Amino acid sequence: MNLMDKAIEAKKNSYSPYSNFKVGAALLTKDGKIYTGCNIESVSYTPTCCAERVAFFKAISEGNKEFEAIAISGDKEYCYPCGVCRQVMSEFCDKNFKIYVNDKVYTLDELLPYSFDMEK
Repeated sequence: MNLMDKAIEAKKNSYSPYSNFKVGAALLTKDGKIYTGCNIESVSYTPTCCAERVAFFKAISEGNKEFEAIAISGDKEYCYPCGVCRQVMSEFCDKNFKIYVNDKVYTLDELLPYSFDMEK
């Protein structure tokens, strides 16, 4: 099963009763482990968490902080990571981190050329 297939599978666990928009993500670490995530909504929306961040937070909470790529699958043909997810990616990934959106591949730098950085 490839990375996009894992993202599609993860989408099945989405809890999205308010938007009815399911998203799944599969995050590949540099050591070859895959962490999956799905979007999890809340009626008050603010605590809602995107699939990409769920996958990242699972990996980070288990001590893995080196990432290679992420695949994202949504209910629409193309589902790009939101700005908050892109910023989280920039905390842990270099600018060449690969983001698979269906049949297209982007680098983090292409999708977030000016990330927030406290040191600059």
